[in-house]
Amino acid sequence: MTGRAAVAGTVGIVLVSHSGTVAESVAALATGLAGAGADAPVAPAGGTPDGGLGTSAELIAEAARSVDGGAGVALLVDLGSAVLTVKAMLAEGDELPDGARLVDAPFLEGAVAAVVTASTGAGLAAVAAAAGEAYGYRKE
Repeated sequence: MTGRAAVAGTVGIVLVSHSGTVAESVAALATGLAGAGADAPVAPAGGTPDGGLGTSAELIAEAARSVDGGAGVALLVDLGSAVLTVKAMLAEGDELPDGARLVDAPFLEGAVAAVVTASTGAGLAAVAAAAGEAYGYRKE
């Protein structure tokens, strides 16, 4: 798993995709675009443990633990079953760190906004809000 490790007091970010390659690429792009001062912990959780397409509660839980610095973990997801997997994990309540939250945001743009905002030391609510605001980024 690639990504940045937990930083105490900083919101962690987990990027959940059906593809390991996509999750890793979005993590790399988001941290790269956030700039040199960005230190938010980010971890991809993509695909299945054997490298196939799909989602894995095991990989998501591992990624969330790796970025949990005690300030909460924002989980951004790509598609349907990733949403369902994270919702089920949150409902069970024992696989994800306390303060884990599913964030309603576009996957790529939301990831960039989340990393930038978390790197400022903002709390989980602000990170989630910034990521969600990415729905408003117009391209025309």
